[in-house]
Parts: sequence; structure tokens; C-alpha cells
Amino acid sequence: MEQKDTYNTILSPSEETLFKDRNSKFFGYAFPVTTEEEVKEHIDALKKQHYQARHWCYAYVLGKEYEQYRANDDGEPSNSAGAPIYGQLQSFDVTNVLVVVVRYFGGTKLGVGGLINAYRTGAQLALENARIVKKTIDIPFSVQFEYPLLNKAMRLINDHKVTIIEQKMEMDCVFHLAIRRKESEKVIEAFNEVYGINLLKDE
Repeated sequence: MEQKDTYNTILSPSEETLFKDRNSKFFGYAFPVTTEEEVKEHIDALKKQHYQARHWCYAYVLGKEYEQYRANDDGEPSNSAGAPIYGQLQSFDVTNVLVVVVRYFGGTKLGVGGLINAYRTGAQLALENARIVKKTIDIPFSVQFEYPLLNKAMRLINDHKVTIIEQKMEMDCVFHLAIRRKESEKVIEAFNEVYGINLLKDE
């Protein structure tokens, strides 16, 4: 199986969306996040903004490999809120994203089926309203060489579309670089083959 080297995410929060069912209101939000701390900050902010709401249900996925996720029903019946929201994150195939659906109770119980549909729709609207972008998973590496080899190194960097993260150009040059995972072995080998360009172990 080919190793995945791209992931989908959003770069900015979505506009607020609203779904109504039998007088209950479900406000949907999608936020770009990379840590659980950021997740908590967004939820705390929404609790202040919607202090009269009844439930702030959410799900998130973190990590370029989609490795960390959580769903929270926040007092709704088990799996009636967090799970359908998480299902939409999977459906849209996004990571480093938090989706929160805030519910104002309208006086009529919706039943578990109604809740699942409402939270799923709330999450779907939030994600449809967000701009999803594809990013590559990049492998970092560093090279060191004497200044006279700079042209050779730059040619390799340009030919292979390597990203320069940081560079120190003195008599002894050090470049911190990144290359898309799929290309990494081939490109690192190309640098390795040039006499005088040394690969450094990334800390």
C-alpha cells in the first residue's frame, strides 16, 4: 500500500451555520486546530458566546496522519451527538479540525434518531461552509556544505522543488529543508551523492 503523503484541513474558521428542527436550534462551527489546548479555547469561547445554550457537542481530529480524535456528547444521549459530528469529519476526510454544534433546546424532544440527524446536519453545514485545502506531509532534513558548493546545492533544491525552512550561509553553509514524503528517499539520496554535501541528522 502506498504511504499517504497528503492530508486535508481548513486554514480559517467557518462562518456560523444554523439548522433548526422542531424549535431546537443547532449552530455549527468548524475551526482549524493542532492541539487539545486550542480545542478547549474554542469550546470555552463558544460557551461564553452561547451561555444560554443547553449543549456544546463536538468532535475533532488531530495529526497529519489523522491519529488523534475525540467525540463528546456533552450531556446528550450516548452517541447521539459527538459520533455523528465525528462521522462528518471522516466523511469530509479532514484533520486538524474541530467541529462544534451548539444546541438551544426548543421544548420538544427530538429522540435519538432526530438528534443524530440534527448533529450530523449541523456538522455537515459547518464543514461545507469551511474552505478545505490539501496539504502535503513533508519530511525534514538538513545539509551542510562549504560555500563553493552553494550553486550545486541550490540546483538540487530547485530541481527537486525542495522547501527551504531555514538557511545559514557562511563559509560553512547549513540548510534546513523539507521534501514531500513520497519524494524524500530519492531526493535525500540525490544530495547524498554530491561529494562535499553532508546530510545532518535532524534533532
